[in-house]
Amino acid sequence: MDEASYEERLTAPLAWWLVGAGFVVTVWWIFVLATPLWLAWTAATVALALVVGLVGYYGSARLAVADGVLWAGRAHIPLTLCGVAEPLDREQTRRAGGAEADARAYLLLRPYISTAVRVPIDDPKDVAPA
Repeated sequence: MDEASYEERLTAPLAWWLVGAGFVVTVWWIFVLATPLWLAWTAATVALALVVGLVGYYGSARLAVADGVLWAGRAHIPLTLCGVAEPLDREQTRRAGGAEADARAYLLLRPYISTAVRVPIDDPKDVAPA
């Protein structure tokens, strides 16, 4: 993809990384009390890899508009098939991801971000709701 005219990442907050670090330390401490030191370090290394992998992956969602295409995570659609974007406030975002959610819709929401943007799709072949 060429240079984006708009781009942002929905990165995980620092608090999630701190909780992950606490998990790694807890795993290390539990193992160091009951097993040989090498096993404790191995368990902590595995826990660290899991934390970095899971939080890093979940917190790497990317939104971009480039080359006439809207990218939202792994999904992409030409801008010619997109309607007018509508910003959603906190309450509208909560409803769009909860009570008013449509199972056919593609949602890229993160619990640590309280607002969103709704982009209707104007493609008659797409089953996603308008």
